[in-house]
Amino acid sequence: MKGDLALDQLRTLVAVVTEGSFEAAAARLQVTPSAVSQRMKALEATTGRVLVRRTRPVTVTGHGAEILRLARQVDLLVRDLAPSDGDVARVVVPVVVNADSLATWFLPSVAGVTDRVLLDVQREDERQALARLRDGSALAAVSAVADRVPGCSVSTLGVMRYRAMAAPAFAARWFRGGLTAQALAEAPVVDFDRDDELQRQLLARLGAPHADPPRHYVPGSEAFREAIRLGLGWGMLPDLQSTSLAASGEVREIGDRARIDVRLHWHQYQLDSPALALLSDAVREGARRHLR
Repeated sequence: MKGDLALDQLRTLVAVVTEGSFEAAAARLQVTPSAVSQRMKALEATTGRVLVRRTRPVTVTGHGAEILRLARQVDLLVRDLAPSDGDVARVVVPVVVNADSLATWFLPSVAGVTDRVLLDVQREDERQALARLRDGSALAAVSAVADRVPGCSVSTLGVMRYRAMAAPAFAARWFRGGLTAQALAEAPVVDFDRDDELQRQLLARLGAPHADPPRHYVPGSEAFREAIRLGLGWGMLPDLQSTSLAASGEVREIGDRARIDVRLHWHQYQLDSPALALLSDAVREGARRHLR
């Protein structure tokens, strides 16, 4: 390190990475693109490292991720101290949340703290969320992985139970003889995306680890549920999302053994930030009410 890090330079790094380009960062910071470029050059000169790749979108280097983590933490702490109208600071907290939590319990849990906290929600698979903490993109995350990220604390939130569900007509057509190996290999499946492992996990659990059934890919939690309701295929739905559909007879379980419990954890950087503490308390209380 060749000198002290300036707050405006750190905030510029955050803006550049968040917005994806120097021009978009300039608009967010209400400065010229030239000013953004100068600040980034000064920050890289101070650290003696290249911090971002000038790609579209901009990406951080390994050294840049370390400075980005510091930049987000410093910015959060500084903004916590800066009062706004009504002498209440509204602080932006970048947080990673998986699609199913976002569509069910997360937003109702945190709605009561949004007079203090502005959410910058990044949707990510619950098993991939920790990468966003490590690269400095987020300060907190909901994750199915309990491994502690350096600088973070981790606490258990509870369990989301998933059941293999299908439209009644679909289940009657494809599983009339039960969850046989042949049926599991032939019945179409709905996956959220190509990283969705829940359906593959269930196939392995049911004794068909090598089954390669036809697959629909439907990103979006509500769209995924709708695809199953309409009979495109079977898929794993959380109880929080499927209970009303099952009660109305629009979907049903395809088998008693076709269930998976996903334990969720809350990761947060260990910062003396009232805003982050407020958000964390709300998340944990909401999870206590909604999860198993």
